[in-house]
This record gives sequence, structure tokens and C-alpha cells, in this order.
Amino acid sequence: MTVTDPIGDMLARIRNAQQRAHKTVLIPNSKFKRFILDAMVREGFLISYEITKDQNTKFDFLKVNLKYVQGNPVIREIYRVSKPGRRIYTRSDSLPRVQNGLGVALISTSKGILSDNEAREQKLGGEIICNIS
Repeated sequence: MTVTDPIGDMLARIRNAQQRAHKTVLIPNSKFKRFILDAMVREGFLISYEITKDQNTKFDFLKVNLKYVQGNPVIREIYRVSKPGRRIYTRSDSLPRVQNGLGVALISTSKGILSDNEAREQKLGGEIICNIS
């Protein structure tokens, strides 16, 4: 089965796994997904991730270790902003504040995937991938 929005699928898998209190979740591997997961680990929303091979297929998967604090998921809300049918771009001076600065927007810039705060510091704009709070 093909997925038209692989990033949206990854975010939905993470959201669903945290709602069901799973410790890990498997996501099909891609370089762009690894960059997004790196930013999420850097911002403290995930513990870590690793690349694993599936014995039944030849494909690689990302095994993501989800983070909880006192039994509650760290990620309360995660959703896709820029979608394949409607890309959302912004300049560095108009980057959004998620939950009045309590959340994070992940931005795809020329320097890689950055949080909204990192992009503001480096004065970089780009495509708003998702919002996390």
C-alpha cells in the first residue's frame, strides 16, 4: 500500500503510539524522516531512534523510542502543517509561535530541519513541516 504523505504517516504513527502508551514505534526509513526525528530528539520530544532491518522484507525501519514523563506522553499534540497539496512557507521574521512558545514548529531550511527558535536565531525561513506541543 502506498502512502501519499509519508511525513504525515510518520507523525500519525507517533501520535497513535503515544496515545496507546507504546514504548516504541516502527516507521519506514527515509533520510528526510531521520532529519525530522533528529530535530525531535534534539528538542526533547523523543528519547532516541535507531535503524533496524525487517527479517521478512528487505526494507529498513526506524525504531523510535517514545518519551514519557510520569506515565504521560511528552507529545500532547503533533500535526502536519505543510501538506503535499498545499505547501506552507514562511520568512524568518514571520515564523509562528506554537502555544505561545511552549510548543515547537519544525522548519525545513537550507541548513536542514530546525526548530522555530533555531531558525529565528539563524534568521532562516523555510517550509513549516509540523507543530509539536
